[in-house]
Amino acid sequence: MYYSSNCNLKYFLLTLYAMKEPHKFKKSLASKEKRLLWATTRSVLETDQFKHKRHGKKSKSNWNYFKRILGFLVWGAKISGFYKKGYENARRIEINHHELEFSNLPSNFDGFRILHLTDLHIDSTPEIKHSILHAVDQVEFDMAVLTGDYRSENSGDFIQILKPLEELSELLQKEFPPLAILGNHDTWLMTEYEESLKMSFLVNETIELARDGQKIIVSGADDPFSYYTDSALQSFSDKPGFKLALVHTSELADVAADHNYNLYLCGHTHGGQVCLPGGKALISHQKEGDEFIKGFWKMGNMQGFTSKGCGVSGVPLRFNCPGEITIFTLRKSY
Repeated sequence: MYYSSNCNLKYFLLTLYAMKEPHKFKKSLASKEKRLLWATTRSVLETDQFKHKRHGKKSKSNWNYFKRILGFLVWGAKISGFYKKGYENARRIEINHHELEFSNLPSNFDGFRILHLTDLHIDSTPEIKHSILHAVDQVEFDMAVLTGDYRSENSGDFIQILKPLEELSELLQKEFPPLAILGNHDTWLMTEYEESLKMSFLVNETIELARDGQKIIVSGADDPFSYYTDSALQSFSDKPGFKLALVHTSELADVAADHNYNLYLCGHTHGGQVCLPGGKALISHQKEGDEFIKGFWKMGNMQGFTSKGCGVSGVPLRFNCPGEITIFTLRKSY
């Protein structure tokens, strides 16, 4: 009788723990082998200083040259007295909420809240980490997704961002663990730290999120701005159902739309970061069209959104373009 009671108690405690334990995403052996092949390819692409684009396009990376040009902008801001204001603007992060309706959203996911973070550039200024942590700590959500660009530079050291990301990840542990993808400022080596970062990187792959027997599909692609390979096209699933695409840029929106995805989240542009009054971007680092620089856009029946991001790169300034974190509440339409 004593043994039976202890078994029942143990079963109850294990069941209670399982109910509270967040979901975990396990990778199959085939997935691990695919990751290894990707890492080998991406490591080579990261060393040749070229941007690899869709349709076989390849161009020399001019990031260092671009940074020298931006030095004149910093100089001009300082002598005109606008530098301090721009720097203060870069520290401010807006919290934006949006509700989106989808007819094919499973009823168990009605009210599901997704926190979208992108372009953290968490080592870009001494203050940006605290601004991001403060903003995230104020919001409620069920899962966080991060769409790339975690460090300031696009090559070199990245160890300095691991501890700040670990601090952030502690705030992101919700019903589902955070999902992340890489941007053009990131190195493939970051994916080796999934365990310590407590986040899962989606590298040209698809997973399913389950709630009481109902599922939604989430796909994540490797960065198409600088490190495109045709493997990115394999990111997207033909399975029916509600589908979310995570990509660093809007460059794969047509592919996702062709696969009947419902929502596409990206960043990269910073919304322009330095904009004219009214929000007109001076530089956006994308050629897909002005509608893709920031905010909502459509591609066929697919809803897209380009975040202005949290951090800064090139110059530690923002004008007429505040950083943001975004919470999307998914609703089922009837």
